Amino acid sequence: MKIIKSGSRPTKKASSKWFTGIVWQDSIMEAPEPARVRILQVNFEPNARTAWHSHPLGQTLHITSGKGLIGLRGIKPKLMNIGDTIWIPPNEEHWHGATHENGMTHLAIQEALNGEVAHWLELVSDKEYQM
Repeated sequence: MKIIKSGSRPTKKASSKWFTGIVWQDSIMEAPEPARVRILQVNFEPNARTAWHSHPLGQTLHITSGKGLIGLRGIKPKLMNIGDTIWIPPNEEHWHGATHENGMTHLAIQEALNGEVAHWLELVSDKEYQM
């Protein structure tokens, strides 16, 4: 058994290579092999969002505060509210983030495949982000 004490892992500012705006990440758990699960708490300030990306084994998002948006290729972004849980299937290209007016925090739960959790693509344009 391993107990990870609150505050023992630093909050990190997310890379501008994969995020637009101000985003903070807290690693909640990265299970040792053979387990593959990884859990992050991600806090997006208003207008902040991920780049386009996919996950080899899919991803679950659970919204814990604020209001967010999630977008798929060619589809108008959908609103996410507190308490919503979203399943993104493996290899589905998507993005997620806060709305223009509200910040948003979610838990991001995904598994690694051969050490890879996400395949990062280009940043989301302002046009793609418009609701």
